[in-house]
Amino acid sequence: MPPLDPTPGSSRASRPTLTLTDRVTGALVGAAVGDALGGPVEGHSPDQIAERHGGRVRGIVGPWHGDDWRTARPIAPYHKGDGHITDDTLMTHALIRVYATVRDHLDAYAIADHLVPDLITAPRWIPELEADALPLHRLFLAEKWLVARLHYGHVDPREAGAGNIVNCGAAMYMAPVGLVNAANPAGAYAEALDVAGAHQSSYGREAAGVFAAAVAAACVPGATPASVVETCLALAKDGTRAAIEAVAEVASGYDEFEPALAPLRTAVAPFDTVGPDYRDPSLGARRPSRLHAIEELPVALGMLLIADGDYRRTVLGSVNYGRDCDSTATMSGAIAGALRGASTVPDDWSTTVAEASRLDLRTPALTLTEVAREIFTKDRTRRRTHEAAFTALTDPAA
Repeated sequence: MPPLDPTPGSSRASRPTLTLTDRVTGALVGAAVGDALGGPVEGHSPDQIAERHGGRVRGIVGPWHGDDWRTARPIAPYHKGDGHITDDTLMTHALIRVYATVRDHLDAYAIADHLVPDLITAPRWIPELEADALPLHRLFLAEKWLVARLHYGHVDPREAGAGNIVNCGAAMYMAPVGLVNAANPAGAYAEALDVAGAHQSSYGREAAGVFAAAVAAACVPGATPASVVETCLALAKDGTRAAIEAVAEVASGYDEFEPALAPLRTAVAPFDTVGPDYRDPSLGARRPSRLHAIEELPVALGMLLIADGDYRRTVLGSVNYGRDCDSTATMSGAIAGALRGASTVPDDWSTTVAEASRLDLRTPALTLTEVAREIFTKDRTRRRTHEAAFTALTDPAA
């Protein structure tokens, strides 16, 4: 990875500076659109996707099984496709609502006190179910774990993630943590680890921290895909760091996703516990380990590098990679959107997704931007209070 070089006059510094609102909107709209594009082909291989669609997916597509989606297994009863967002976006927006309530940094207790009640008490339109329902009814078991452990089990929120299967369930909705810590990757990493402790452990929790850091790093003025990945490598631990490093090394040799699909899978395979058949996981799948990593985050970062941060190419690479591609595209879409701003997300895609999902994609971004500003003001006050106290400790004459 080339070193981060924020030197004035560099190509990075010469780009127009995007506002916080631009970056937050780009990240959240970009994540939702990536989620919707990846949903209908989730669980399949690149070859299967190409055969089903007569080539690579280049935009929003319909359900894998066409009009038979209501009964086809293992998809039914979910209407994946046609611009419908999935649980990745449902959870992202739920976390934004928690920030809008707390209006400060979050921790695992905020998940217990606010996120879980939101999931089990407030019916919302669920696009894949084409009905109003509790978000809990759309979540899979790894996410229902939050409710079982925190609401019914009364487990210490900081420890509730222990015992859950290790997957990308916590990482997939951590973009808001990166955005309220915009341009502060270390802060985003630490906060996401705390928040995700209620949901995940091991490399699933680590991925949540690193993904939040990636989004925060993408908000740094002058950031590039290389600087984002370098920041992730500086913070990531154990197998997560090794997986990102291996994928980034392979990605550096490509500038188009098509020839990179198989090499990226080969690079990440030693760190992935799921195995070659995504729908038939291995016996060691999703168990805690210091040697392994979730697949989605390293691949998302690899696609970001290959596309040089271009939103469309980053997300389409993630979608056509297959496997858990709605989450991969959610993550890569969030990072690319934060890096290049709201205008980088194609309007036709975002309009279709918003209308098909009956979801306002932009108001949550405005809300989170306002909250991020409030949190920064509180942080500044806290820092100055600490500075004054520390100065008094170290320099009594002052």
